[in-house]
This record gives sequence, structure tokens and C-alpha cells, in this order.
Amino acid sequence: MTATAPRDVDYEAGTGTSAADYPTLAAKLEQAAAVTATALDAYDRPVVLWTGGKDSTLVLYVVREVARERGEAVPPVLFIDHFAHFPETLAFAERWADEWDLDLRVVRNERFAALDPAVGDEFAVADLDGETRAELDRLDYDGETLTFDPDSLAGNHLLKTVPLNDALRAGGFDAAFSGVRWDEQEARAEETFFSPRHDDERAPSHDRVQPVLQFDERAVWDAFWNVVVPDAVEGYPEGHAPESAADLPTGVAVEDLPVSPKYWEGFRSLGTESGSGAAADDPAWVQDLGDGGERAGRAQDKEDLMGRLRDLGYM
Repeated sequence: MTATAPRDVDYEAGTGTSAADYPTLAAKLEQAAAVTATALDAYDRPVVLWTGGKDSTLVLYVVREVARERGEAVPPVLFIDHFAHFPETLAFAERWADEWDLDLRVVRNERFAALDPAVGDEFAVADLDGETRAELDRLDYDGETLTFDPDSLAGNHLLKTVPLNDALRAGGFDAAFSGVRWDEQEARAEETFFSPRHDDERAPSHDRVQPVLQFDERAVWDAFWNVVVPDAVEGYPEGHAPESAADLPTGVAVEDLPVSPKYWEGFRSLGTESGSGAAADDPAWVQDLGDGGERAGRAQDKEDLMGRLRDLGYM
């Protein structure tokens, strides 16, 4: 079976449903595990997309647990380096990749890496390589210069979509586990648990597997404090969501937990260092999570780029 062929999965699963159809944490986790198990059966070479953020870390946890129960190896893990991460995000990913013995593959747009770019640098489009100019043509980009901004449409595409597609193609991956959720953004509200991406002109043919669609922001954090953290830290009290670092159990430090440090500083969503801001002073899970402001501090969302990025093959 080739990567372009539809697999024995229900591509309509999730249509017409919402987080309310999975009313308890147990129901949400059970569905995540079921989707994951189906995917591990259906695909020959899946990969996990991991940003170090809460949603993709939850997906990684579920994939690891299901693979462990089945006696199988955890699929490779892709981390896309867009050159503008918080240093803490990179350190977090490296630390837990080692702790969990992951086959972590950090991928980036190597053509831009050679330019040693910094946010705000300006490049003449005519001086860029042919492949980069071709990708800009896909965006109908008509500027004579390109400002290096990972939060712009062109920046997101060149620094995220392009290296992702390159990595999927190079690895021969036929499925990618992703941490998108229905409630995050309008462009994601109609996603299904198995999302076909079989248009080779847009991206290497594969399916997206989306096990945590049914979670909302609060449920993600409930999963962390009830299962993810207790499973990672021996003796951690199940259900204890600390109100601050001082509220951690004796002998446990922030760095001992598989929770990205920026969440402790009030960030609710992690993007670029230049384009993200803290929502409040309290840790993310302590804040009012019903205010709809989870991604408001991210510049790319202010530009309403998500639907276009999906069309280009990123989401």
C-alpha cells in the first residue's frame, strides 16, 4: 500500500461532534487512545509532531502509552525549529526527548539556516534560492524583499510548512500525529480524527492523526495533572495542580515535570519568542480558561493565517 492510498480508517470520525460529546476526562483519554491504536494498526510509518507545547506533549504521552501497552516502539518524533523558539522550549524538548528515549528529529529550513537569520532581517527575493522563490510563488508573494518574520504568512510557510513537508517526504512517513483541538481556532473546528492529505501538489501524501480534538484547554491541563505528570514523576499526587512553584510537593522542582517552563510564567500558548506574550502572571492552568484568550498573544493568530496555512500543508 502506498502513502497516497486511503487507509482502513474512518475519515468521517468526529464529524458533527464536539468536546461536549466526551464529557469526562476519562472519555476524552479513552477516545485519544482508541484513535492512536487505530493509527498504529493502519499506518506503516507514522511520526509524531511535537512542539514542546501542552497539546502535542499530551499527544506524545498518549502515543507512548499506547505503544508501550502494545509492546511496540514509539514512532519517531519531529520537532520543527523555526529559528525563533524560546530557549526554554528547545531545552525542554531536548531534556524530555532524552528522558523518554525518543527518536527526536529536529528539522529546519536548511536554506534559511545557511543565511543565519534574525527576526527583522531583510533579504532580496532575487538573491534567494530557486526553491524558496518557488514557495513564495505558491503564496502569490510579489514583494521584492522578504523580511524574516516567523509570524508572517510567508515566514510560517517557509519556516514551518516547508521543513515539515521536506521531513515527511524524506522520512517516507504516511501519517503524522498532531495536537490540534476543535476549540483552538475556527480553521480547526471541522477537523476529523483522521484527516487525509492526499494532494501531492500541496504536501507529501499522508494522513494527519488528531487524537486530542475532543479536549478543550481545561481538559488538557486536567490530563497533565491527573495522568501525564504523575506518570512522569514518581510519587506525584494525582490531581494536584500547583498554584505556583512553591506549591509543588517536597523534593519536586519545576524542571522535574514534563510541563514547558513558559506555562509557569503565564503563557497559555507557545509560539515564537518575539510573537508570544504571557496572558497573566499566574501559571496557565490557574488562569480563567473560559475567556477564549488562549492564543490571543500569538502574532500569527492576530493575522488570521490558520486557514491559509492548512491549505499549504502545515496544519
